[in-house]
Amino acid sequence: MSLNVNIGIVGFGWMGQVHAKALTRVLQHYRDLGATPRLVGVADPADDDRLDYARKIFGISWTTPDWTDLVSRDDIDLVCVAGPNFTHRDVAVTAAKAGKHIWIEKPAGRNLAETQEIADAIAAAGVASAVGFNYRNAPAVEVARDLVAAGRIGEVRHVRVQMLGDYCAHPDSALTWRFVRDQAGSGVIGDLASHGLDLAQYVVGPITALLAETSTFITRRPQAIGASSHFSRGADGPLLPVENEDHVLTMLRFASGAKGFLEASRASVGEQNSYGFEVHGSTGSLAWDFRRMGELQVCLGQDYQGASWTTHRVGPGDGEAGAFQPDTAIPLSFDDLKVIEAQRLLTSIVTRTPDGATIADMVLAARLVDAMLRSDAEKRWISV
Repeated sequence: MSLNVNIGIVGFGWMGQVHAKALTRVLQHYRDLGATPRLVGVADPADDDRLDYARKIFGISWTTPDWTDLVSRDDIDLVCVAGPNFTHRDVAVTAAKAGKHIWIEKPAGRNLAETQEIADAIAAAGVASAVGFNYRNAPAVEVARDLVAAGRIGEVRHVRVQMLGDYCAHPDSALTWRFVRDQAGSGVIGDLASHGLDLAQYVVGPITALLAETSTFITRRPQAIGASSHFSRGADGPLLPVENEDHVLTMLRFASGAKGFLEASRASVGEQNSYGFEVHGSTGSLAWDFRRMGELQVCLGQDYQGASWTTHRVGPGDGEAGAFQPDTAIPLSFDDLKVIEAQRLLTSIVTRTPDGATIADMVLAARLVDAMLRSDAEKRWISV
């Protein structure tokens, strides 16, 4: 018998809609899931057509501009926290205390203290959680992790992670909440570097120390008018100060003894979703680029010199690829990664055993984010 899981989504911008799409598709790919997700309600205060879209396209019968109305409903079992960063703590903590399972987008809280508060509320309530570290769900990343764990590249020596984007490269990009410290917390560190930190630890292992330097390339931006995304351009209004970082360079030390380097930017002209990593070991190497998500570059089983790279194209036996495609070299999409995320959360609810990235993984990343900010401010290595 399948468990009915009634779901409310708080924040119905792009990410809230991605959650809704994933939840409507999950049974198409995982027929024996043991849970039946049902979209019950959406909360969003925006004055555009988001709530109409939720009703007309997703068939959601109940909508509200006030998230507290949604969280207090007795018929909601799971709350998706997909609004701006400054809403996450209040929504997640209130929902957890009300006994709701939580699917929250990174960076969860605006800082380590808020993230820990969310984690403590989830632990105290004994509810399941999922965090939006979707890139770890890519089948090629799962293959990379397995190769490292099996010792196929020998002792890991050095790692390079990059998370580069151009969504804030235009000087006329509107100064939305993402650029304001008390609304967003950090800038690119929480937004993109947190993904890179999770990937590095998921594939290679724990990070124990780091040294970071941040930069803000565009220090003033035009005021946002109305509901704006981080792709919006500003009007001819006043220029306001940018309060957080556009770019970070970080040196990493892993518990294994490996060394690493992470670069993240939201203002790199010519780079769109350029996310990936290289892992170099004593006997081999591997590399992954999100833009070619269905491929893993591998250098295995050769001599130490003159070795060459080959391409492993993801097939149905790799990670969760078989739940989506029956043959090799049919790549998954970003939205597919969120379907996998939904499946793992619903499995956690059914089995009462954590599966996939949880709030505990977000706390680990938040500690590293906090260490990055302290390292930049204090100009020194920070142990984690």
